[in-house]
Amino acid sequence: MIKGVIFDLFHTLTGLESEWSDLPVTSTVLGIDRRKWDEVLTVNSHWRVIGELREPFEILRRLVHQVDPLLPDELIRGAVEIRIQRFRHSLSRIPAVNVEAVRSLRRAGIKVGLISNADAMEIAAWPGCPMGGIFDAEVFSCDVGLAKPDPAIYRICLDMLGLQAGECMFVGDGGSNELVGAREVGMKTVFVSGVIAELWPERIPVRLAQADHHLKWAHEVPGLLRL
Repeated sequence: MIKGVIFDLFHTLTGLESEWSDLPVTSTVLGIDRRKWDEVLTVNSHWRVIGELREPFEILRRLVHQVDPLLPDELIRGAVEIRIQRFRHSLSRIPAVNVEAVRSLRRAGIKVGLISNADAMEIAAWPGCPMGGIFDAEVFSCDVGLAKPDPAIYRICLDMLGLQAGECMFVGDGGSNELVGAREVGMKTVFVSGVIAELWPERIPVRLAQADHHLKWAHEVPGLLRL
């Protein structure tokens, strides 16, 4: 019997990235190829998500210099301000149906947790967003010095919920091999594909293979549990 549901945040509970904000994406502001930028963010910045740097300009400058060390600090500082605003918008615009889904799980007596790989800049606006404070456990990688798929970060959340892995399911878009990590600690996994279908549809088949269940949107989780 499932007693707890642990969610990923970005690209799972947040909406379509095209609807995050009216502001341009960071790669556009910097004049960097989007695919190169995505690779730096997702493959070459473990230091960022475990909180080795927390000051926004220092984070972005180190990221940018992995792609183009000649970009000027003035351009990077401008990109920092826009990136902070974009993430503030993404959190303030979390779809209401996703907020209600989490609340409905709690009303049904199911504990809810959150595990997010994110740097300090990306979650700066979390306390003021519609989902801030509605989880029984919130674990951000930059605060605990660990990142998915490290088994330890899942166990931190499970301990906070007071549940065993076999009593929980993990819901996410599959980035950072999070579904693999969740399975390895003993949780059932749910792949949410709606946002990924917009950004990286070619990644869907691999992530489907890592999941026990497949949903298009996070707000479908209560239905999966027949609540």
